[in-house]
Amino acid sequence: MDIDLSGRRALVSGSSQGIGLAIATELARAGASVTVNGRDDAKTEAACTTVTDEVPDARVSPVAADLASAAGAERLREAVGELDILVNNLGIFGAKPVLDIEDDEWRRYFEVNVLSAVRLIRMYLPGMMARGFGRVMNIASDSAVVTPVEMVHYGTTKTALLAVTRGFAKAAAGTGVTVNSVMAGPTHTPGVEDFVRDLVGADLPWDEAQRRFMREHRPYSLIQRLIEPTEIGNMVVYLSSERASATTGGAVRVDGGYIDSILP
Repeated sequence: MDIDLSGRRALVSGSSQGIGLAIATELARAGASVTVNGRDDAKTEAACTTVTDEVPDARVSPVAADLASAAGAERLREAVGELDILVNNLGIFGAKPVLDIEDDEWRRYFEVNVLSAVRLIRMYLPGMMARGFGRVMNIASDSAVVTPVEMVHYGTTKTALLAVTRGFAKAAAGTGVTVNSVMAGPTHTPGVEDFVRDLVGADLPWDEAQRRFMREHRPYSLIQRLIEPTEIGNMVVYLSSERASATTGGAVRVDGGYIDSILP
């Protein structure tokens, strides 16, 4: 399928590394003008260089702003004009026994994983609706429906994103704007490598550590491996296109078959 996003303006939050960087790269490859976002100026600019190394004719620009705060979101709004494509990828995760998670940590997870998305949707959805085109994607997780015992706070915020998605999709009904969640499964990123090693042992060779992690902690994966970030990016590119015009309010799975259900 040949997807051309030329002329479209995209923002990917939390895209200085990992899944977000892969999404930004694939959007740029499809022709979109992409804003890369992170908290650190140097890392965000380095991410833009990574994109242009992969896609030499990419139109990509950096905006460093902490979107977990209203002030950071306003800073981004001042730097970025109207958008056609908004990808809310920013998120944090970590393993912790649920009885040890205190109020402040719960609040932090909701600020970063949920409210950052809500703020940006409120900023950019009205303009999309007025123009009759827009694509909003919230990067959720298999953890939204299969709550991991080692990080209940993370799973809970991803469950909330599914409701946020459905609600804003209803608000945009009939306008030509679609709002979807992308439910990513266990994905191979540097942060996940650290997470895997924390769970199964730091001294194991990576291939063995990955197999043990999937076997012991994600046994229902049908591909029996970690997903590569580009595979998430491919789904985002499709949902960003005219070809996905009838897909909205949904939770689209790129989970390697991990969720043991015929519905999300």
